[in-house]
Amino acid sequence: MFSGILQSQAPARQSATNTISTLSSRLATSTLLEDRRAAILGLRSFSKEYPASVASGALRGLIESLRKDGEDVETVRVVLETLLMLFNPDQSSPEASDDISLWLADEFTQRQDNITVLLDLLDRPEFYSRLYALQILSAILALRPERTQECVFTAPLGISRLVATLDDKREAVKNEGLILLTGLTPSSPELQKLVAFENAFERVFRLIEAEGSLSQGGIIVQDCLSLLANLLRLNVSNQSFFRETGFVTKFALLIKDANSEQEAEGGLAEWARVQRDKNIWGLLAVLRLFLVRGGLGTQANQTSFWKSGAVVQVLKLAFSGAEEMAVRAEALTTCGDLIRGSPQLQEGFAQLQVTAFSSGLSTPKADGQQSNGVPKVFVIDGLLDLCLTFSAYYAFDARLAACECIQAYFFDHSAIKLHFLQRAIEGHSSGEDETANILSTLLSASSKSRISDPYRIWFASVILSHLFYEETEAKSMAMAVSEGDAESGEEVVTCIQTLTGNLIAAMQHGEDERALIGYLMLLCSWLYEDLDAVNDFLGEGSNFQSLVQAVIQGQAESSIVQGLCAVLLGIVYEFSTKDSPIPRATLHPILSSRMGRDQYIDKITKLREHPLLRDFEVLPQGLDPRQSGGLPDVFFDKAFVDFLKDNSSRLVRAIDRDPGIEIAVVTNGVQKGISRELVDSLRTQLDDKNKSLQKAEEGLLTLERKLGQEQADHRRSKEMSVVELSRIKTVNDALHKSHDEQLASLTRENEYARDQAQRQHLTAISLVEAQLQGFKKEADETLANAHKRHSEEMFDLRTSIKTLEIQLEKANKDHLQDLTTAHEDHQKKQAGLEARLKRAEETSEELSSRLKRTEDRAKDQGAKVEKAEASAKETEEARSTAQTELDDLLMVLGDLEEKRAKDKKRLKELGEEVSDAEDEGDEEDDEEVD
Repeated sequence: MFSGILQSQAPARQSATNTISTLSSRLATSTLLEDRRAAILGLRSFSKEYPASVASGALRGLIESLRKDGEDVETVRVVLETLLMLFNPDQSSPEASDDISLWLADEFTQRQDNITVLLDLLDRPEFYSRLYALQILSAILALRPERTQECVFTAPLGISRLVATLDDKREAVKNEGLILLTGLTPSSPELQKLVAFENAFERVFRLIEAEGSLSQGGIIVQDCLSLLANLLRLNVSNQSFFRETGFVTKFALLIKDANSEQEAEGGLAEWARVQRDKNIWGLLAVLRLFLVRGGLGTQANQTSFWKSGAVVQVLKLAFSGAEEMAVRAEALTTCGDLIRGSPQLQEGFAQLQVTAFSSGLSTPKADGQQSNGVPKVFVIDGLLDLCLTFSAYYAFDARLAACECIQAYFFDHSAIKLHFLQRAIEGHSSGEDETANILSTLLSASSKSRISDPYRIWFASVILSHLFYEETEAKSMAMAVSEGDAESGEEVVTCIQTLTGNLIAAMQHGEDERALIGYLMLLCSWLYEDLDAVNDFLGEGSNFQSLVQAVIQGQAESSIVQGLCAVLLGIVYEFSTKDSPIPRATLHPILSSRMGRDQYIDKITKLREHPLLRDFEVLPQGLDPRQSGGLPDVFFDKAFVDFLKDNSSRLVRAIDRDPGIEIAVVTNGVQKGISRELVDSLRTQLDDKNKSLQKAEEGLLTLERKLGQEQADHRRSKEMSVVELSRIKTVNDALHKSHDEQLASLTRENEYARDQAQRQHLTAISLVEAQLQGFKKEADETLANAHKRHSEEMFDLRTSIKTLEIQLEKANKDHLQDLTTAHEDHQKKQAGLEARLKRAEETSEELSSRLKRTEDRAKDQGAKVEKAEASAKETEEARSTAQTELDDLLMVLGDLEEKRAKDKKRLKELGEEVSDAEDEGDEEDDEEVD
C-alpha cells in the first residue's frame, strides 16, 4: 500500500530523449562552469547508447565548451571523451550508424575554427587533452581525409603542433601523433613539405633508434617507416632535403646494425624475426623511393647512397644466409635500382665481393647459423650462381631479383654488355664453369636439367635477350659462336640454330612450357629487325617446318607456345629477303597454305588476349603465398611483353605482305631489304638518264662554241665603243669648262646684288626699330598718365560713395519708413556705378593687354610699319573709350548728387533737420569731384 502511495506521488519518469534535450539546453544556457560540466557528464553517459540524439542536440555546445572552458582540464577531458564516444558508439545501439560519424566529421571540417580548437589542445601539457585531441583528429581524418588535410594545412602552426607530438615522452601520445601524421601525408605534396621542414626526419630516426632500430623495434618502427615513405614518395623537394641534410647515412647505419645483430652469437629469437623482417623490408622499400627510373634526382640519390656505403650493406643483407628469402629478394631488387643507369656505379658494382650464395642458402626452417671460412666471390658471379643454379621453390623471388639486378648492372652500358657477353662466350668455349654461364645453359642444357629446373633456361634467355637490346655488336658476337669442328668433319651448327634445335626438341618431349617460352622470347627478340640473324635461322630449313608443324598440331593447353611460335614465324617471314637460304617467295606459300592465314592470325590474336600477357601489369610476378608447391605462374619478361604489345599488329599484317617486297631495315647505318624489281627499274631509269645527260653535254659543247664567237664579236664592238667614248668625253670636258666660267661670272653678279639688297634691308630695319622705340615710349607715357588719372578718379569715386553711405545710414536711422524706396534706388545706382567701375578696370586691363600684344607684334613684324601704326591707333581709340567711360561715370555721379540734394530738400520739407556740416561736406565733395 505504501509503495503504491509513493509511486503515485513520484514525479513522472523522463525518457532518454527528453533528458538529453534538457542536458543540451542546460549546456547551451548555463553561465556557471560547474553547471556546464554536470550537463556534459550527463551527456557522456548517453553518448554510447544514444549517439544520434546527443550529437544532434549537443555537438555544437560541446565544441563551444572547448573554446569557452579550455582552461579547465577536467571539463576539457569530459568533452573530449564524449566526442570520442560519439565517433565510436555502441554497435548494438538502435541509433548506431555510419552516417552519424560522417555528420560529426562534416561538422568539424566545415568550420576551420573547430579543427583549430583541437589543434590548440596539443599545446597543453595534460596527457588526456593531447591524446584525445589526436584520436578525434584521426577519426575525422579517416572519414573526411581531403577536407581534414586542408584544415590542418590552413590552421596556424597546425603542422608544427602535430610534428611536436613525436617528441612527447608519453608513448600513447607519441604513437597517436605518428599515426595521425602518417594518415595526413600520403597524397598531399604541400603537407609533405611542411612536415619535412619541421625536422620530421630527425625526429623519426630518433624515434626508430629509441624503439630498438630495425632488429628490436616493433610496430612503432614500422609506422615510422610508413611516415618516411609518405614524405618521400614522388616528392623531389623532400628527397633533396633528405639527401642534403645527411640523413642518407642513417639508412646505411640502420642496415649495418641489423646485419651486425643478426651475425652476433645467438642471433635473434624466432618470435622477433618476423617483425625485424618487416622493418627491414619497409626500410628497403623506402630506399627504393629515391630510385624511381627516370626521376629528376635519381642520379644524385644513387651517388649519395653509394658514397654512404648503403650499397655494400644492402648486398651483405642480400647474401646473408640468415635472412628470409623475401628480405633477400627485396635487397637484390634494391641493389639493382641503386646502380641502374649510372655508368660509374655499374662499373664499380662489379668489383664488390660477397659471400657465396651457395654457402648462405638456407631453408625456411634454418636456425640462422653460419659456418666460418665462407668463400668470397665477385657479386656478378654470385648473382649468376643464384639465378642459374638454385632450383628451390622458396628461392624463386630471390632468383628473379638476382636476374633483375644483373640486368641493371649492364643496363644502357654497351661496354659492360660486350664485356659480360665476351666472358660468357669464353667460358662456354673453354668448357669451364658451365653451371653459371648463360650460353652454356642455353646451348648445352640437357633435357633432364630443363625438366628439373625450367626457370634456369628462362632466366638465361631473359638475361641474353636484354644483352641484345639495341646492341647490334652483341648480336654479331653471339652469332659467331658455333658448335662442332669443321676440321674434324663435324657439322658446324650456329648459336641460333642450336637454340632453335633445343626448342624443337623440348617441344617434342613435352617439357615445361616455361623453358619453351624462354627460348621463344630470346629468338623473337634476337631475330626482330636483324636480317643476318633471320638468314642464320633459315640456314637450317627443317627449323621453319618444325615450327609450322608445332603451330598446326599443338595442344590446347600450350596456346602460349603456339602463339609465340606463330610470332617467331611471322618475324622470320617479315625480315627474310630474296637472298635468304629460304627466299620470301618460298616462305609465303608455306605460311599461307600449310598453316593458313586465318590460323596464323588466330594464334597471334589469342596470344595477345591471353590473361598472362594481357593482364601482365596487374598480375603478381613472383611466388604466390597461397601456393604451397609447384612452379610459380611467371612466364614472361616485362621487356618482352612491351615488345609483343607494340609489334603484334605489325606481325599480324606480315602474312599479307607481298613476297616481292622486302622490309627496309637499317643495320649499322646501312639500309637493307629492298625489292629487287625496284632495283632493276631504278637501274633502267639511271641508264636513260645517262643517255640524256650525254646528249645534253653535246648540246652544251655546241652552245659553248657559239658563245666564243659571240664573245669575240662583242670584244670588237667594245673596242670601237671605247674610241667613240673617248671622243665624246673630250667634247664633254670642253663644254663643262665653258659652263664653269659662265657659272662663276653669274655667281659674282649674284653675290653683289645680294649684298646691296641686304644693306638696304638692314637700313629699313633700323628705321623701323627707331620708329618703334619712339612709339613705344609715347605709348608708355600715355598709359602711365591714363593709369594715374584713373587711379585719382577711382579714389574720388570711392570717397564719395563712402560719404553717401554714411549719410544714408544716418537718414535711415531716423526715417526708415520714408527712405526705404530712396535707399533701394541708391543701391541700384550704386551697383550700376560699381559695374561701370569694374568695366573701367577691365577696360584698363584690356588696354594693357592690347599694348603688350602691340609690342609683340612690333617685335615680330618689325618690317611692317603700317601694322605698328594701326596698333597705335587702336591704343588711342582704347584710351578714348576709357575717357568716355570716365565721363559717363562723372555724369552718373552728378545725377547721384542731384538726387541727394533732392532727398535733403525733401527731408527739410518733412521737418527733419539737416546739419550744415553735411552741406559743407557735400559742397567739398562737389568741389573735389569738379
